Amino acid sequence: MALVKDALHIPLSRAWEILEKSVRPLPSVRSSIGECSGRILARDVISPRNIPHYNASAMDGYALSSGDTPGALPSSPVRIEKGRFVWVNTGGEVPPPFDGVVMTEDAFLTEEGDLSIVKSVVSGENIRPLGEDVLSGSVIARKGDSITPVLSALLAAAGVGEAEVFPLPRTLYIPTGNEIAPLGEWLALDPPPPGRVGETNSLLVKGYFDRWGFPLDVAPCLPDDPEIIGAFLEEQAPLYDMILVSAGSAKGERDYTFEVFEQRGRPLFRWLLMKPGRPAAAALLQGKPLINLPGFPMSTAVILWSLVFPALQLLSQGSFDREKVLSEAALAVGRTDVSLLQTYSSSRGKEEWVRFKCAEIDGRRRGYPLPSAAGSLLPLAEADGLALFPLESAEKPRESLIPLMLLRDVPWRERILFSGSNDPAFERIVTFARKRGGDIILRSVGSLGGLASLLRRECHAAACHLLDGTTGEYNTPFLQQLFGQDLPGIRRRLLFYRLQGMILKKGNPLNILSVEDLARKDVSIINRQPGAGTRVLLDYFLSRKGIPAGSIRGYDVQCATHFDAANRVALDFADAAFGIKSAADALGLDFLPLAEEPYELVYRIEYDDHPGITALLEALEDREWREEVDRMGGYRWPEE
Repeated sequence: MALVKDALHIPLSRAWEILEKSVRPLPSVRSSIGECSGRILARDVISPRNIPHYNASAMDGYALSSGDTPGALPSSPVRIEKGRFVWVNTGGEVPPPFDGVVMTEDAFLTEEGDLSIVKSVVSGENIRPLGEDVLSGSVIARKGDSITPVLSALLAAAGVGEAEVFPLPRTLYIPTGNEIAPLGEWLALDPPPPGRVGETNSLLVKGYFDRWGFPLDVAPCLPDDPEIIGAFLEEQAPLYDMILVSAGSAKGERDYTFEVFEQRGRPLFRWLLMKPGRPAAAALLQGKPLINLPGFPMSTAVILWSLVFPALQLLSQGSFDREKVLSEAALAVGRTDVSLLQTYSSSRGKEEWVRFKCAEIDGRRRGYPLPSAAGSLLPLAEADGLALFPLESAEKPRESLIPLMLLRDVPWRERILFSGSNDPAFERIVTFARKRGGDIILRSVGSLGGLASLLRRECHAAACHLLDGTTGEYNTPFLQQLFGQDLPGIRRRLLFYRLQGMILKKGNPLNILSVEDLARKDVSIINRQPGAGTRVLLDYFLSRKGIPAGSIRGYDVQCATHFDAANRVALDFADAAFGIKSAADALGLDFLPLAEEPYELVYRIEYDDHPGITALLEALEDREWREEVDRMGGYRWPEE
């Protein structure tokens, strides 16, 4: 069946309209009250009993008639004859004709067995009357309420043994792709061959279903064969309420999923005006919703939030709240506004999901976007919050307020934002700072970028290793230029010395032995971003040798970290890169040392008492961290 015209390249709001018209709620079911925790009530619950169902004592004491107690005072106790009172425990019945309870501390038994009281009691005092909590015939829970542990206990106390609830839809997830390796096989591959991909998206999907409280079955991976995929869908459709098909969503030679949707079912829509997640599609098969999840992990996640969770709500309770559904689906713990630390260019004409890291600086909540690649899982795992920019978004300037859905409780008070030079050893300090009650997020913007951020009060701390080509001195000339000759309000701490040089392919097959060799026609490099101390060092060596930067192949090709640079060399994307020894050692590459440089921490004196700075300074003395750095190689401590 062909797709209708207005269901191609549509905004998310239109996709929701189509789902709301097409996905029918499942019929309600009756479930034992002991087995329906977390389920949604399908109708109001009327209490068949009073709670309590008798007059109950609110405390330990003596049940008696209030008319026998007037005038009772410590100075003139009232004596009540044996037989005109009875002992009751907390929660025990207060039998007629008694209408009050005197606390045990206000009464005592005489030797004759009478009761002497020192406080008068009014009718109903210290008694939970019949139906005080719940009256028989009253509504104690309403349609749409989630059955919490407390509500479960209340329903049982009211004599409700079963509740009518919306069912939990049964969903099947089907991974597809000739290149996909089952998880067990993938983990056993060492190393995995190029072009082979682990079937890990099922863990992402299953994790969200578990946290949403819905069951999910995962099918074996199917090959890129439309007949096999179509036959399997028709076989499984009677067994499930919804089916998710992973991958095959684009226009490649082996992308068959939507073709199968058209041939076997009734297509609902294809492609969203959304980034990432654009290739998503939906259809009905035997009246059951089918949703095509793009294969990239971030795209999978946003379609789970944007389409799958709303579909689950429609199946299980007949509707979803458009204002809340995305934050509920993404498991947001709250909302906040942050101001942008950098200009961000959004995609006009598309809704765009953006991941953010956040910190509070000088009392303001600030945020910066993480890499947006649809195939990247790390930025999603690291994100503090998500923003969904609307269709009409364009460039958002620095300081723009961005509404975020928070994915975790951010330690605003304890966290510091470090902006500056990337270093693999310093990256490991975060765990040790957290052990001391602080938190650090690391933003690699290069040495000059970090110092500029500190100057603009856009971070708490920075680090630099900048060589001044004129004086041959590290760091100080740059700091004085930015902060003043005497560096007012600034603290510096030398963390370590590290070896800088050229990272080369294993065995150095091109026999690169000097900086001059970088100018050869058969040599290409990968460079660092402008303002990075490593790039400054490369420029210094090129200048000393009289080598024009423009003569170096790859000079304008950039990466942001030492490991990224080393990895480009390891993967044959470049023949050489300037970087540190530990990055070369970690990837088994050759290294030509050229300089030993100081790596300095810089921060404002006013942050001396910040919990994050305090924890960082303590962590720098941690023996375990220092031993890790020693094992990495290429570092020397200042005291050595």
